[in-house]
Amino acid sequence: MSERAPTQFPFGTLTDDAGASADPVLVEIVQGSLASVELEVETAIARTSRSPMIRDAHDFRAGIHDRLLRKLTGRSYSALVHPVARDFPIDQMRPGDVFFHNDVYRSEGGIGHLPDLCVTVPVFSDATVVAFVQAFGHHDDIGGAVPGSMPSAATSVFEEGLMVPPIKLWDAGVPNRSALAIMTRNSRMPESLAADLDAECSACLMGAGRLGELFDRYGVAAVESCFDAIIDRTTQTYRREILGRIPVGSWVWEDYAEHDGVDEPMLHTQRITLTRTAADDPEGERLVIDFDGTGPQAKGPINHCGDYSDGVFLKKWLAPILRNLAETPERMAELDVNEGVVPLIEMRFPPPGTLLTPVFPAPTNARTFVILRLLGVLSGVLAKAVDGRMPADQETIRYTGVYGEDLDGRPYLMREVLGGGSGGRHYADGEDTIHVVPDSRNLPTEFTEARFPFVVESLSLALDSGGPGQFRGGLGYEKQIRMLKDAHFMSIADRSILSCWGVRGGRAGRPFQVTVDPGGPAEREVDALADAEPVRAGEVIRIRTTGGGGWGDALARDPALVVRDVVWRKVSAESALTDYGVVLTGSVADDTLAYDEAATATERSRRPGPADAFFDRGPGYARLSGGASAAAVDFV
Repeated sequence: MSERAPTQFPFGTLTDDAGASADPVLVEIVQGSLASVELEVETAIARTSRSPMIRDAHDFRAGIHDRLLRKLTGRSYSALVHPVARDFPIDQMRPGDVFFHNDVYRSEGGIGHLPDLCVTVPVFSDATVVAFVQAFGHHDDIGGAVPGSMPSAATSVFEEGLMVPPIKLWDAGVPNRSALAIMTRNSRMPESLAADLDAECSACLMGAGRLGELFDRYGVAAVESCFDAIIDRTTQTYRREILGRIPVGSWVWEDYAEHDGVDEPMLHTQRITLTRTAADDPEGERLVIDFDGTGPQAKGPINHCGDYSDGVFLKKWLAPILRNLAETPERMAELDVNEGVVPLIEMRFPPPGTLLTPVFPAPTNARTFVILRLLGVLSGVLAKAVDGRMPADQETIRYTGVYGEDLDGRPYLMREVLGGGSGGRHYADGEDTIHVVPDSRNLPTEFTEARFPFVVESLSLALDSGGPGQFRGGLGYEKQIRMLKDAHFMSIADRSILSCWGVRGGRAGRPFQVTVDPGGPAEREVDALADAEPVRAGEVIRIRTTGGGGWGDALARDPALVVRDVVWRKVSAESALTDYGVVLTGSVADDTLAYDEAATATERSRRPGPADAFFDRGPGYARLSGGASAAAVDFV
């Protein structure tokens, strides 16, 4: 097989009737058991791993798949079993086997960059493989040109770390010590890597045992019938409750990454043409997501290998966006994303050589700039289809950190995933400081101060970062750390020029920003892509993450909510007037803050209405577009 030829894995069923005859009570028992096993695996990893990224930041997840490689659980998202099944015949697997891979170009699209290490364990019933338990997460270091294995200026995947295609890491319960020795030797954090891998392998083996008990208790035929029923129920639910809310037709929209670490900042286009087919379409009622028009493969590491296995990973990655069309927020929270969404989505990719179809050995370590943006592009194109009843934009992941030697002269690496604000919705403000990875979080101050040579001076919401709107965007973080010893700062982040867009009159949020020594004699801005920014002992690093875009005209926001936001220090008094047209009275200090109703009405009446464009991209777009305030696709 060539380095990039997609492999086909047809979607099928385990039973002739696709689970129609499954006992509905047993279906509930099986579904609950799957969720319980998945959670138990993740809990075991969190309690026994060693690296801050896995143990404390929780940048990992587990998944359960049937023998047809279909993902059964919907609480979390996961990688794919496809590359393991491609390279190792399922009928030759044995109890106690553990498979490992992190090779982006050999993962069938399930792994985006080399620090994401994946372990897969088959589940057996009477010596026959009946399912798989899998875990993958972002690890501190797997080698490469810089600490953390994410070189921002990489032009080849060979600079990014150790590539491991699918291998058998444990053979019938016996670890492959040679392979483990190679991996740990290539890591700057060998002890953490070894401990994390041991935790993940052990947790998945435990999960496989738990799942095997389910088959032993109810029988393979009954459990597999339930698997089919679980997946079919998801398919029918999304067809009925989600597709039914999208009119038949086609729409196009695009958004951009702003830099790739090599070329000067520019618009790296990601485009979706969305088509909702009719029920009588010869190929069925579905959503067609066509990525034609996506920009060329970048020189730097923002590429993502999306076109493998018919785009099955991207289908499940993007599907949670569709839940925003549910009848109520409560119903949205109930909708799982498992393999049942796959038959409802058709993906069409451009030829090789684009951001989504990179050619080996294109670098990929900052592929979050593409796959996170695609969430927003799908949300935006759906907003055009449903008159804006989708959330505004969000950018909820970026990697920041410091490294050097601690106070005792020992090398250290601290890397953290900081969230940002989500977009305003047609019924509510966005959420503050959320993380796109399930259960992910910022590192606890007590832990970082005890382990690393810095002090966390403050951690708060970034004032005014949420995009103004009738429903305001959620706020990002403001975090300030003071170094106790000379070190280097690193950052892999986007949205430092281009903001999270607002929709239907809502305004864009504030972009990402890092300032070293703010207010001091050496004050300087740090690029969002930085590998080794020197920071002196005593200097403060101030990190402000992105705010979500606003939804609806800010002049339509209830003035009482603006007053509340000022009291809560989410909105400044200046923004209350300039962005929302609210004339404040009294003060926060003596608890008398209010607004002048008549003066506010007068102030708002003087303001022009929202721009004609359906989307607001913020001032950074003009800088990269040659002065345009909106793209051609921004109008409806």
